[in-house]
Amino acid sequence: MPSAFSIAITTKKILASAWGSLTEYVFDVKRDDGPSVELKREVYDHGSAAAILLIDPERHVMTLVRQFRLPAHLNGDDGNMVEVCAGLLDGDAPQTCARKEAIEETGIAPSRLQFAFEIYASPGSLSEKIHCFVGFYDETCKAGPGGGLAEEGEDIEIIEVGFQAALDMIASGHIIDAKTVALIQYAALRGLLSEPDHQSD
Repeated sequence: MPSAFSIAITTKKILASAWGSLTEYVFDVKRDDGPSVELKREVYDHGSAAAILLIDPERHVMTLVRQFRLPAHLNGDDGNMVEVCAGLLDGDAPQTCARKEAIEETGIAPSRLQFAFEIYASPGSLSEKIHCFVGFYDETCKAGPGGGLAEEGEDIEIIEVGFQAALDMIASGHIIDAKTVALIQYAALRGLLSEPDHQSD
């Protein structure tokens, strides 16, 4: 196991501040079994978030969204990414945020929320922690048109995917968003994506 260590931040410099902030930190790391080492890191902070995987257990489908993500496009991937609903907390409790994002993005007001886990998608450079939930719904849970908020520049496509199809999309690389992969795998491991056995007795 790695040895215990302590850190001491020596300088903090804000490099950019807009929608989020980019800060350069210089800090000393002192391990119990070695000398102190000075490190420099840049951290991007735009707050933490909530995400929700919407599952209809009766029809064995989930509702996901597709929206354009510039960083993925700039990295050479298809920028139109398939994801679970998610958004920044902006002062809301995680569960409140998850429900709000589900309604805004898909028009679905889940009847029940189940906390799944918390995750850092890129802890080497992002301070964002994502609070992840599973939301259960049926055909009576429609509360609006979805599609996101036009005033925030959102143009969200709502897609309904079968349980096995979603797992296949992960395997094929059609779903590569970290929070989405993690939530679908969580649901699968806990039997939330189980389908009835259609074999005859």
